[in-house]
Amino acid sequence: MRVLHSRICTLTFVTTTLAAHPCTADPVAEFYRGKTVTLTVGTAAGGGYDTYARVIARHMPRFIPGEPQIVVKNNPGAGGLVLANALYNIAPKDGTEFATFNRTIPLDPLLGNTKAQFDPLKYTWIGSPANEVSTCVAFHTSGIATIADLRDKELVTGGTGTTTDSVIYPRLSNALLGTKFKIVTGYPGGAEAILAMERGETKGFCGWAYSSMEAQRPGWLKDKKINVLLQYGMARNPMFPGVPLALELTRTPRERQMFELIVAPQLFARPYMAPPGVPAERAAALQAAFEATIKDKAFATEAGERRLEIDLVKGSEILAVLSRAYATPKEMVDEVKALLK
Repeated sequence: MRVLHSRICTLTFVTTTLAAHPCTADPVAEFYRGKTVTLTVGTAAGGGYDTYARVIARHMPRFIPGEPQIVVKNNPGAGGLVLANALYNIAPKDGTEFATFNRTIPLDPLLGNTKAQFDPLKYTWIGSPANEVSTCVAFHTSGIATIADLRDKELVTGGTGTTTDSVIYPRLSNALLGTKFKIVTGYPGGAEAILAMERGETKGFCGWAYSSMEAQRPGWLKDKKINVLLQYGMARNPMFPGVPLALELTRTPRERQMFELIVAPQLFARPYMAPPGVPAERAAALQAAFEATIKDKAFATEAGERRLEIDLVKGSEILAVLSRAYATPKEMVDEVKALLK
């Protein structure tokens, strides 16, 4: 009926302009027209999350009814936890703000982080531009080139928030795989942790996806500036066929289940979400605009130039992954929490 009404209105407008007609404009377009939408990134400028966000912000306005401007700002802190709390509790719930932060942050309430003041199942999930596999790498000066070396020698890595993948992946690997990561936390974001590795303050970094490597330090792989030691995800990245997947190194089905709980967010590598309570029609418009952006040729061209991996994950799929994670038996969650301390 809405489509038919729209066509009738259009026909009426074209055939006569002598009288007013009961044709109402799209309320979503009317709301967004002339407005500015804020996209906040939970990491510092220059990292992978920031790069994706700025490319998306350049293209997405074309697909939002009313074509509002999108501005990007950064709010780093605890790997995105500061932003996650603010988005949930403070940000306006009218569809003028959305965000992206570290993929593991939505697991914080499940893993007992009392500083996490949000329910991830209530966010308005918009989508992710990628489905990635993360890695742990060692700088070429570290003397560590393989997982076998990592079981014999200590590797100092830089970490951001205490429950981000740069911290929890090496911690869980130490507990279940016998590795010897030593994590130095406190870096605002991945860009700073990578710079610390380059300067020699640390010797490695975990939670680095291939796309981010190529965007942030092009040539490092080719020039053998880093050694890729482990992969974290549900399947190997074909770019690293000889690098073991952490799941493959677990010894029992239960250990594998525990690892799967932690690495499941790799399925939505760069999540985008709005606060809970966004009006349904505006939430649907943001989700549709995001999907159209990721499928857009101009966006794909720029993403390719920046060496960003693109593989659309819908908001409904993110919610489904998180719903399964939050259905994990409490005893297994408690065991994982103990291992991550």
